[in-house]
Amino acid sequence: MKPIQVGLCGVGTVGGGTATVLKRNCEEIARRAGRPIVVRIAANRNLERARAALGDSIELIDDALTVARHPDVEIVVELIGGTTVAKEVVLTAIEHGKHVVTANKKLIAEYGNEIFARAQEKGVMVAFEAAVAGGIPVIKALREGLTANRIEWVAGIINGTSNFILTEMRDKGSAFADVLAEAQRLGYAEADPTFDIEGHDAAHKLTIMSAIAFGIPVQFDKAYLEGISTLQAADIKYAQELGYRIKLLGVTRRRAEGIELRVAPTLIPEKRLIANVDGVMNAVLVKGDAVGATLYYGPGAGAEPTASSVIADLVDITRLATADPEHRVPHLAFQPSALADLPILPISEVETCYYLRLNVQDQTGVLADITRTLADHGISVDAMLQRPGHDGNDDGRDDIAIVTHLAVEKRVDAAIAQIEALPAVNGQVVKLRLEHLNG
Repeated sequence: MKPIQVGLCGVGTVGGGTATVLKRNCEEIARRAGRPIVVRIAANRNLERARAALGDSIELIDDALTVARHPDVEIVVELIGGTTVAKEVVLTAIEHGKHVVTANKKLIAEYGNEIFARAQEKGVMVAFEAAVAGGIPVIKALREGLTANRIEWVAGIINGTSNFILTEMRDKGSAFADVLAEAQRLGYAEADPTFDIEGHDAAHKLTIMSAIAFGIPVQFDKAYLEGISTLQAADIKYAQELGYRIKLLGVTRRRAEGIELRVAPTLIPEKRLIANVDGVMNAVLVKGDAVGATLYYGPGAGAEPTASSVIADLVDITRLATADPEHRVPHLAFQPSALADLPILPISEVETCYYLRLNVQDQTGVLADITRTLADHGISVDAMLQRPGHDGNDDGRDDIAIVTHLAVEKRVDAAIAQIEALPAVNGQVVKLRLEHLNG
């Protein structure tokens, strides 16, 4: 059959990987798709770099909007990144009746509702498997493989940079700043790592998964973000002594009152599979009412792993391009007219377990005062340890690490405020959330 013509916008790491895999596996891809898939034209600002990646067989220009309007192009692949030019390219392609494949998690998390509405009006598809967890096909699992289930919660380690840093801090006992410098030297962290270490990248991905899991609009502006830059080696050490590991975890959970949507450093029991996902790897754990817990693990970034997801979307669109739009898999799994208006819960209403660390004067009655304050706020203690202060000074101060049972965040915050006012307590209480992730 006649090849389907692709316009490639952005020839960086993923764009180059996409072109490479399409060429190398062209016969296998055509057998799966039912017809060949070829790059008709590509756009990149740096033409010299793009030419080195693509070779001389593909027409190359420096204007992505020209690709989006090109009469021969049937599918536009957007790999530019950001939300300015990329958004214009995607909406232009849709306006010209072209299907879109994108790896742009920021674009989908912040403007997905607008993009999907325009695509629905024009009868075209927007596919975004590569926007979440790189080469792991978790979008397809949520949208299609688990469609019989009522999803209860999704939890993911979905930022490789942060996971590498936390793994190194645990294994080497190093401080955050030292490990971050090492991650930058190895190319795992950007010169400005804020997007990764403060949870923005993970929150974009979690927002997308939450929308698909629960059939709600994408609502990144309501996600709670907390990064790892203030974590101390002492907390990672104490967590291990208590039987937990700390991960930057994205959690979205269905509750009667609404949907939890949060990214934060979180304690996970060390025996859980997801707690043992180390280095730059990603993993997503999904709990469905029928299937139970399922785990999706693999590389969350990289040229060819991400290209794998991009090309999977190309194959899906090629297969479905002639299907009636009403019979295609909806962008967010649920029919657009059936999206729920469940609210995203504020962090104060989250109910989970907590890890608290406080530095105290080693004197009679201080522990009783702390546990009494917790009990007064309806918070029960699951485990506790007391160690000489982590700063190494022999000055009569101890660290106390406490793990609670389930509690509502606003009650925990109220208890912490009272504990910090106790005369024997030094400084602020460190608070981290804890997820047992029982399947």
